[in-house]
Amino acid sequence: MRINRRSMAVLAALVSVLACAPTDEPPPRAAAGRHAGAPGIGDTDFPRDGNGGYDVANYSLTVDYTPASKRLTGVTKIHAKATQDLSSFNLDLTGLDVAKVTVDGDPARFSRKGGELTVTPAAPLVADSPFTTEISYSGTPAPAKDTANLGTYGFIPTADGAFVASEPNGSKTWFPSNDHPADKATFDFTVTVPAGLTVVANGEQTAPPATSGGRTTYRWSERHPMATYLATATIGKFQVREGRSRGGIPTYAAVDPRFKTSLDKVYDLSGEITDYWSTVFGPYPFSSTGGVVDDYSAGYALENQTKPLYGGFDPDEGIIAHELAHQWFGDSLTIKRWKDLWLNEGFATYAEWLWSEHKGKKSADAIFKDFYNRGAQDPVWAYPPGRAKPGDLFNESVYTRGGMTLHALRKAVGDPAFFKLLKTWTAQHRYGNVTTRQFVDLAEKVSGKELDPLFDAWLFQPRRPTLA
Repeated sequence: MRINRRSMAVLAALVSVLACAPTDEPPPRAAAGRHAGAPGIGDTDFPRDGNGGYDVANYSLTVDYTPASKRLTGVTKIHAKATQDLSSFNLDLTGLDVAKVTVDGDPARFSRKGGELTVTPAAPLVADSPFTTEISYSGTPAPAKDTANLGTYGFIPTADGAFVASEPNGSKTWFPSNDHPADKATFDFTVTVPAGLTVVANGEQTAPPATSGGRTTYRWSERHPMATYLATATIGKFQVREGRSRGGIPTYAAVDPRFKTSLDKVYDLSGEITDYWSTVFGPYPFSSTGGVVDDYSAGYALENQTKPLYGGFDPDEGIIAHELAHQWFGDSLTIKRWKDLWLNEGFATYAEWLWSEHKGKKSADAIFKDFYNRGAQDPVWAYPPGRAKPGDLFNESVYTRGGMTLHALRKAVGDPAFFKLLKTWTAQHRYGNVTTRQFVDLAEKVSGKELDPLFDAWLFQPRRPTLA
């Protein structure tokens, strides 16, 4: 996620998780000798995000949405595998009304408590066995709101559709899920809207839009593993341009008519930057690239997989470079826990500096020095970015000091080792989940140097490091 260029402040704190939905009834207790899946995936900073006891392989989302009434009707089919014996398991969902749940085709009991949907299958699930659960639901999506810090995120109704940007935990506002980046899955989208509107989702269209009875259905599919917070089905009146980058990567750009002069720029730069990052970070990990500019003043952009989303502004080169770098750092390589967020935002911020350097503008070293010379009393030094705080997740330090950490590493190991490290990092963990410790260990292995003191100073100490 990246704030737009019209604001100098980076998104700051995440004070609380999503508001709780009304309780229908308490979750059922597991009978003796039976096992309930945990209501959280194990992230101590966000204990109710995600769920335990299963691993999702695929989400198949069927959604019907009408902007005039703001009513959403959905059926989500989840293909998963039990990682333990399960008498019941949880899904994350807020606000919407659940009408029916089945597990492997049989009706299942369910209950609601806060943002948790607890499902009790007719028969217990056995560890290591695949299962399919289907949830039918409807209502008016209520986006997550953290007015003082993150603003509004999740499924956000707009005048002509919806702006869908869910980082960090807003997917539960529009579909039931294991809503944490540690459980990635493939996605299929079937979205029906009034004729004349366009739906832009992740991946590629699997069939031409089909109109019947005044409504049009769009089908998209993302066949590469994706974190739930990167899933989008943004709806509106868009002007679209499709083609291929010079490097042959399919490119899709869509802009609201208000930003029609941005269409060619977003299309051209998305292709050019994706091609360049492929030479710096390694092969592009997905099957298409591009970007979407919607007429919703979010004040930020989000790196939705294959479809970065820009909220109500004309993105400049730096922001596009940032969001497309996330396709490697954050999307293909996804953090296992939110505390390691610098692995997303520090890398994407440093990519902006590399793009500036590549284009013959200010060098990464000059940008690094500008930030360093702001002085030892600058608030960025009091926040060690290697441990993102749950109440201040998107602090500027996670971005800027995270990027500075990478430049300090580059200076310490030299360009050949540094750029070899980036490609090795993305290749070894392609489509997986990563931690800071893994990156430090790989940096030491590639460079042959002891780097713990460097990473400790730049990532974990609440003071400005001394330059060598």
